[in-house]
Amino acid sequence: MKAETQGSMDSLLASGNPEEIRAGLELVKREIARVGAREARPQFEKITALFTIDPFDRPDLMPVLEEAISLTVGFGDWVIPHLLEKLDDGDLKAQMSISTVLGRLGAEAIPHLKAAHESADDERRAFLVYALGKIKSPRVVEVVDLAIAAARSQDMELRDTGTRAIGKLVESVELADLEEVARREFFAALWEKLAESNAGIRAKAVRSLGKMARYGFLAGEERSSLRVALLRILGRDEAFDWDRAYAVRREAEEALQHI
Repeated sequence: MKAETQGSMDSLLASGNPEEIRAGLELVKREIARVGAREARPQFEKITALFTIDPFDRPDLMPVLEEAISLTVGFGDWVIPHLLEKLDDGDLKAQMSISTVLGRLGAEAIPHLKAAHESADDERRAFLVYALGKIKSPRVVEVVDLAIAAARSQDMELRDTGTRAIGKLVESVELADLEEVARREFFAALWEKLAESNAGIRAKAVRSLGKMARYGFLAGEERSSLRVALLRILGRDEAFDWDRAYAVRREAEEALQHI
């Protein structure tokens, strides 16, 4: 790459202007096409530097952040170990983007995520489980135990992520491939979360239970019990004592459609 092109690329990617960043990403794409995805480590580093963009502070930069995420996925599975290293950098925004990339890389990431999970603390495990929930492959049946353990963690963030992940796994796992004991544990772990003090976790539990109903993962008695619970959350039983959190009631309305 010519020095002037390198300087232009770096300058454009460091800009706060969406159009200039997009122009910089175009130069990155051209360089990747020239040298090949596996030889483009410098470009990988430049793209992942954009993961610190805060889409809440700069919603106008959300499209370029999404483009950076998609470009990183396009490098292929050789980036997985490097992304796992970057999870320790401590920037929450970057960690969320990295987890998204790891999930979009698909089933090839599963062994790496499982290995990283073994020695991780709860904070890091939350991102790893989040990534596992993003993987769209029947092979996620290999990590159902990690999702169940996360949903039952004492750490609130990990518990929140695990509760969400169970619902995401249900979308990808074939019922015939899921052991009955694991299916029951899915339901039990989510059912426990209906009594969670944190409204966000309660809402995710209701959503994931709704997905279990939608995709046929509930037994007859479980469906009946869930219907009763949803009606209670909505204040449609004789107690008229609904859940005070709107987010939980909203998820209950959606889940009730699948009962």
